[in-house]
Amino acid sequence: MCDLEEGDRASAIAAVRRGLDLGMTHIDTAEMYGSGRAEELVGEAIAGRRDEVFLVTKVLPHNASARGTIAACERSLSRLRTDRIDCYLLHWRGAHRLADTIAGFEELRLKGKILSWGVSNFDAPDLEEALAVAGRGEGRLACNQVLYHLEERAIEHALLPWCERRGVAVARGARAPEAWHIAESVERHRQIWRERFGAHRAKVSSEDAKVFHKPRRFWLGA
Repeated sequence: MCDLEEGDRASAIAAVRRGLDLGMTHIDTAEMYGSGRAEELVGEAIAGRRDEVFLVTKVLPHNASARGTIAACERSLSRLRTDRIDCYLLHWRGAHRLADTIAGFEELRLKGKILSWGVSNFDAPDLEEALAVAGRGEGRLACNQVLYHLEERAIEHALLPWCERRGVAVARGARAPEAWHIAESVERHRQIWRERFGAHRAKVSSEDAKVFHKPRRFWLGA
């Protein structure tokens, strides 16, 4: 979304709106994407339909001081044309103390500017620190958005069990180029099925290739 021309922008907005028509409810973006232009696009796409959407965006690490987090959120709210963000994430671990970022999150939550907060691209030790700062009360860590798809399953070893034990939702994400690889991987599964069991049993869907052996609290990120 970094170099959208008007035609591409119109198509992207139409695609988001079509997704809403078909029942899509979770939209994930970030201030980093297109230097804010992706948020502007989302804001335009969901105009008049805000209550249909669970809206997620992210603060860049270099903005994530206590005051900087609040200021970045206000900018995102303006670009998204909304008065609230359903879940606000720290995009990845940076130089600012987690305690300062979380203080900013909590002030925003208490003011109703965000309804929950979480992190992205955190490993278990970083999550331990974040949870220790946040505690287990109402404003606790809601989710961790991480890379997870058919060909990238490393989180299953330690990170996913950690999140399951502590009630932290996992938001799984796949960037656009990786999404093509996922589609190719599913097609490979279909081909293997055809070769082993014959064409008459080759109707293999993406569900047949799923890897979530214990699906619990999963969101789909972007």
